[in-house]
Amino acid sequence: MQGALRTCLTHGNVVKGSLLQHVRVLSPLLRPIVFSRFESVSSARIEEQGFESTRIADILKAKGKGADGSWLWCTTDDTVYDAVKAMTQHNVGALVVVKPGEQKSVAGIITERDYLRKIIVQGRSSKSTKVGDIMTEENKLITVTPDTKVLKAMQLMTDKRIRHIPVIDDKDMIGMVSIGDVVRAVVSEHREELDRLNAYIQGGY
Repeated sequence: MQGALRTCLTHGNVVKGSLLQHVRVLSPLLRPIVFSRFESVSSARIEEQGFESTRIADILKAKGKGADGSWLWCTTDDTVYDAVKAMTQHNVGALVVVKPGEQKSVAGIITERDYLRKIIVQGRSSKSTKVGDIMTEENKLITVTPDTKVLKAMQLMTDKRIRHIPVIDDKDMIGMVSIGDVVRAVVSEHREELDRLNAYIQGGY
């Protein structure tokens, strides 16, 4: 997965290489024209259609409320067994942990990794261990906001070696995104950008 992330983070260089490859096959007499047209694009258009425009809010909107575990949660008093069962049923790898009776008060997060490292490896019972005993606590949580750029979120998740990250807005939990969500968004954005560059070279603009 780490290799895939590094590939996505450098995908801009692939796009640049593809653009240059298109230019190389042109007649030498046409190359100045192509670069002239490319450089004449206004900065406003470049900013509007350039890389890194997708935000975390766009991912949450695309997923929809309640989709892919964005709004799945458990409480600190639930057993680890029940939390893992919920993850399995909903095909997700993490749950937001809240305090009993306080859905908007984030207490932490529990992931598959927590279960493996703190229950399986240590030989503890998931049915007698509370989620609050093994979760990553709120003060150690790494979070993003709806306005965080997707590439920045990807870099953060890669550097910290985490696969799920809560989205916080004004201290309230509004969703959660996975590394898979982020990778798909980056790949989609770069594919669209490459299509725009190809269309521009071929006179589509």
